[in-house]
Amino acid sequence: MYSGSSDGEASTQRKIPAASSMLWVRNLRRFIGSGAGLGSEALMELETKRILLDIFKAKQQKSAEAGTIPSFYKKKPEEGSISHRVQRLAKYRFLKKQSDLLLNADDLDAMWVCLRENCVIDDATGAEKTVTEFGHINANFVELESSDSSQVSNMRSTCVYGPMNYEDFCHIASVCTEQIGLKCRRFFSPSNFMKFEKDESGRISILPFYLYVMRTVSLTQARIDMSELDEDSDGFLQPHEMENYIGGLIPNLAQLRDMPDGFVQMYCRIAAHKFFFFCDPHKRGKACIKKVLLSNCLQELMELHQESEEEATDTEQAENWFSLTSAQRICDMFLALDKDMSGSLSKQELRDYADGTLTDIFIERVFDEHVRRGKNGNGNAREMDFESFLDFVLALENKDTSEGLTYLLRCIDLNGRGFLTTADIHTLFRDVHQKWIEGGNYELCIEDVRDEIWDMVKPADPLRITLADLLACKQGGTVASMLIDVRGFWAHDNRENLLQEEEEPEE
Repeated sequence: MYSGSSDGEASTQRKIPAASSMLWVRNLRRFIGSGAGLGSEALMELETKRILLDIFKAKQQKSAEAGTIPSFYKKKPEEGSISHRVQRLAKYRFLKKQSDLLLNADDLDAMWVCLRENCVIDDATGAEKTVTEFGHINANFVELESSDSSQVSNMRSTCVYGPMNYEDFCHIASVCTEQIGLKCRRFFSPSNFMKFEKDESGRISILPFYLYVMRTVSLTQARIDMSELDEDSDGFLQPHEMENYIGGLIPNLAQLRDMPDGFVQMYCRIAAHKFFFFCDPHKRGKACIKKVLLSNCLQELMELHQESEEEATDTEQAENWFSLTSAQRICDMFLALDKDMSGSLSKQELRDYADGTLTDIFIERVFDEHVRRGKNGNGNAREMDFESFLDFVLALENKDTSEGLTYLLRCIDLNGRGFLTTADIHTLFRDVHQKWIEGGNYELCIEDVRDEIWDMVKPADPLRITLADLLACKQGGTVASMLIDVRGFWAHDNRENLLQEEEEPEE
């Protein structure tokens, strides 16, 4: 039995072939060679790193020759993800830290007490008076975005606030730091002192400096409030975010507190549209927060802080786009033009705008350039929605601005070349001339008007008028009115009589 087992094992060992005779062994040895080239495992690792490094250098050289493309897109974190929550938490802590560094109303009161230790010299008598005789400046001004220029000018015309030299400036800085804290120290830097106008002795007035501090605080607070509404934290506000910001300001604006609740949403829509007209000229659907803060729109909105609606005249309320009177006027105007109550305006309906004084060719060009074709596919039929109507009104009411002129130039540039020629002027004014004659006015020579426009603009190229020429001549709005509105041409033709009528009531 034992001898049989040994015989079986011997036969099994004889059946196993030698390693050298196996095919995969021979192929492996043929692939790696004899081992003299690669050597040990450590040398193999070095060889691998060298090969990868050569590949990386080749790709790097290829990219350098082709030119690098900067990264322009970064995927935003998904809603509810960990990265999104961390981003929101970091943003909240950062904005809270910045808000804690701002001066509050009590801090501004304390700073004013320190500043008014200077004296005031009466221009009439030369006697010294204390600042308290002119009343305390309300620290609630921190909520405003702009100062009451009329009030400040009256104060300046009444008195000259006591100046302070740089030594006084540094002393007040030390006192304010002790009473308020280090957060006021940044306003008392040497560079800030050099920003203000100085007298013969190198002293500055305390009033402009105090207004500068309040202006800086209010703008910083506004930026923090806007950043809180910036959902994706990209430094831009979308339309609904801007509407939310304006809606939050309404309770603090004296002239808007009594606004009907049913009109709040429409008002925010109208008010926000002006920000986007001036701060989003390329129609990207978002406005840069920095540009919004520096725009005149925010200053115009904050003017509603300064006086009650009863004290403001009807003219002032109508001229301010953000007033309740102006917003209601825009809505009533749109509803009056929308004869078929479709929620949009046709070309025929828009021709009744401004009592029908706009030319037909201008209305046609407005629809060609600024009204998108409807989704219902009704051929060439286009309807102007409320958003496009707001752009239309803003352009006509702000013809002297670059944004307004850009809107109008696209309409009066009949061939889309970016400039106006004598042929364009002749074609545009032909419709104005027709309405002019129909109104019972005297006969005009179109060539004379064309030459007058060329003399008003004085273009750099004598054969064409560009947007830069219209802005440089400071009369671009007048030129545009003469070419699209018969009432605008009448105002230009009677400018001397109108100027005399404006001067007589003042006298």
